[in-house]
Amino acid sequence: MGDRRPALFLDYDGTLAPIAASPELAVLDESARAAVRRLAALCTVAFVSGRDLDDLTAMVGLEGLIYAGSHGFDMRGPGLRTQIGLEYLSDLEMADGDLRTQLADLGGAARGVLVERKRFAIAIHTRQASPAIKPAVTDMVRALAASQPRLRATGGKELLELRPNMPWDKGQAVLALLDALGLDEAGTLPFYLGDDETDEDAFQALVGRGIGIRVMERPEPTAATWRLRDPAEAVVFLNRLADWLADR
Repeated sequence: MGDRRPALFLDYDGTLAPIAASPELAVLDESARAAVRRLAALCTVAFVSGRDLDDLTAMVGLEGLIYAGSHGFDMRGPGLRTQIGLEYLSDLEMADGDLRTQLADLGGAARGVLVERKRFAIAIHTRQASPAIKPAVTDMVRALAASQPRLRATGGKELLELRPNMPWDKGQAVLALLDALGLDEAGTLPFYLGDDETDEDAFQALVGRGIGIRVMERPEPTAATWRLRDPAEAVVFLNRLADWLADR
């Protein structure tokens, strides 16, 4: 690390909070919150999540941090307020209506499919849906994106999303935050912890500049530098980093 000061970027679901059957059940353990609180007193800490900004802020429950919701389309922190993609909101509104109509046409077969309208995205959760219907839902979302070129479909763990079709992702958000906060490459070592496909954009963005840490039970291809097995191990890492910073 040398003389560089760490800056910590954290995903939420599957990284610090265990994956749950539905988004509202993915509660942050108090030990994880305490570890983040410790680090926030020692270095820059930002959450970068697919969750809506207000939802993310409420789930973490700590003031004075930087929060980037909707994969960085909506960012807020001390002295910082940025929204990307406002011109796509009407496209998302139209797609939301079309998607709900098509799912309703499937009747009971779509039971367990949860559509979550976020400000800058539409999330389609399939964790509780029948395995038999999941391919049809995937095809439906991809066809909807193809019919509305201003939107694009992305995937995750038991999740599909429609979001603005523009060159913006978690990686771009992290780089934008580093720039906005004046955290230059010479003096800052960014860490990014994430567990999902969308976090790979951040790992890629930090290659040669920072350290990506993928939270995953089993090794798989990743642009991250290190691996942690689960959120509990991620909390251990955060506390060790806090111990090291406190002793510097």
